[in-house]
Amino acid sequence: MTESWGRYPQARHTAEVRLHWRAGLALPLVGPMLAYGQGRSYGDCCLNDGGKLLRTAGLDRFISFDSNSGLLRCEAGVTLGEILRLMVPRGFFLPVVPGTKHVSVGGAIANDIHGKNHHRAGTIGAHVRRLELLRSDGQAREIGPEDRLFQATLGGLGLTGLITWAEVALRRIPVAAVRMEAIPFAGLDEFVALSDESDAGYEYTVAWLDVVSRAQRGIFFRGDHVAGAVRAPRARTAVPTDLPVVNTLTVLAFNAAYYAAQKLAGRSRLQHWDPFFFPLDGIGHWNRLYGRRGFLQFQCVVPTREALGELLRSAPASPLTVLKRFGAAASPGMLSFPRPGFTLALDVPNRGEETFAQLARLEAVAMEAGGALYPAKDARMSKDTFARSFPRLAEFSGHVDPAFSSSFWRRVTR
Repeated sequence: MTESWGRYPQARHTAEVRLHWRAGLALPLVGPMLAYGQGRSYGDCCLNDGGKLLRTAGLDRFISFDSNSGLLRCEAGVTLGEILRLMVPRGFFLPVVPGTKHVSVGGAIANDIHGKNHHRAGTIGAHVRRLELLRSDGQAREIGPEDRLFQATLGGLGLTGLITWAEVALRRIPVAAVRMEAIPFAGLDEFVALSDESDAGYEYTVAWLDVVSRAQRGIFFRGDHVAGAVRAPRARTAVPTDLPVVNTLTVLAFNAAYYAAQKLAGRSRLQHWDPFFFPLDGIGHWNRLYGRRGFLQFQCVVPTREALGELLRSAPASPLTVLKRFGAAASPGMLSFPRPGFTLALDVPNRGEETFAQLARLEAVAMEAGGALYPAKDARMSKDTFARSFPRLAEFSGHVDPAFSSSFWRRVTR
């Protein structure tokens, strides 16, 4: 059985093909098949129950780097963490990173990832200059932003073919340090005011919310790359086995402790880039804290503050509730998720029908407001919700490789 990071659902695959060195690479003759990088999607978009998985971790070579332009070309199985370990000491950083560095380049493109700087940089797709796509007919096509197939591949959930390599434009930075501020707030009005102020002056902005507090208290984080001497993070700890400890009582305790710790740590700090961007990467296998049944993550975007407030009134207890205001930059992919508005993400322990009902209520609120759900974080959205979330779905469908499919794709299109 194979699982995604949320551990729900699981899938049984007919075969798992481990890919290596893109030269002479050939796909299986019969589908359905799907690329699988690091498995850090939360639902079933990286699973292919009853079909084949193409494991891409062996496509892990760096191909070229131009230190004048910052253009990096590498195979699709290279992880963002591997890029950062190589490039940060040289004064370069990825233009967009998600909440974990344990994501492959191919997976980042297939989900058109966004990060704390969406209001400045947009999605990763805006910084991909070229890529090679291997189709099931044996053709390896090198494509760029002007190509419709390229636009379908950005955020295309791995359904247009196998990405073998990609070229990404890195950005220059001072080495290693981030000057960050952690600002306590209470209520959405304060969150919006901080977003107004911070988006104008800071590269990175995001907020953590104590969703179970009556005051809707939270911590607003903002930061920029700066020069400075900082210590690299210590060796990470790990959750050794399944420990189903996330429940309403532990969420209450964790949220209170986390809020207090952030206040005590002070408003302004100089921090290494790793814990600033990837705080949960310091805990190996943290998904085990939800137990063997796993958890479901819900992430949506809604256009108004009023809709966000309605979502929070329906939100279940979650220790990892994140708020961010997206910018106006149009995402280049046909199925790209970010769009102007407010995005909310939260984790919910899998308690079966109880959890599904909670998330169905959130889904209904988001769709009534004209919002959208994020496929990379989804394990249960309806076919209607998927179609309403992505107006270019019909156009995208014409670019799907007939030998590629996924558990998610079959769930939301049949």
